[in-house]
Amino acid sequence: LLGPSGCGKSTLLKSIAGFIKPCEGEIRLQGQKVEQPGPDRIVVFQEFDQLPPWKTVKQNVMFPLLASKTLKRREAEERALHYLDKVGLSAFADAYPHTLSGGMKARVAIARALAMQPKILLMDEPFAALDALTRRKMQEELLLLWEEVRFTLLFVTHSIEEALVVGNRILLLSPHPGRVRAEIHSHQYDLHSLGGVEFQAS
Repeated sequence: LLGPSGCGKSTLLKSIAGFIKPCEGEIRLQGQKVEQPGPDRIVVFQEFDQLPPWKTVKQNVMFPLLASKTLKRREAEERALHYLDKVGLSAFADAYPHTLSGGMKARVAIARALAMQPKILLMDEPFAALDALTRRKMQEELLLLWEEVRFTLLFVTHSIEEALVVGNRILLLSPHPGRVRAEIHSHQYDLHSLGGVEFQAS
């Protein structure tokens, strides 16, 4: 979802997550009407302070698995370590959030979300608070993770470049009132396309 501030990107994402009821119409996921939050839709927000500071990295990833009674403790620990390995943080499983960089906290949040094995992963400008170099690295890692794990991702951004790189189907939203103005397919672009003539023309 791409658009300027105030066009309803985050509101739409929260409606899909089940936090906000649509004023009109309805939202369906695989034929089922979305009426409340559920483990089939997991959100990664922009603020990485969503990680409880008193829990280790591993405990943070395990937390939703245990709280939702999805898995027993041993299975939850195994799955947490599996996804921490996927995001390159196995060595930091016993570290606490305050010892991590912004990019590492982002990876913990992604690992925690993927550990729930949702039908759809919802990301609300997850890299906006990061510096440019870390943001580029996280975009690359997200694409590599997608290549390996394969998951459905709904990604909110106001960056045209990020939308072209991360997305393969882009919905361009306009504000006041929020409307879908265009749909763009960008399968042909990746991080190596940046700076190219065709990419710039898009």
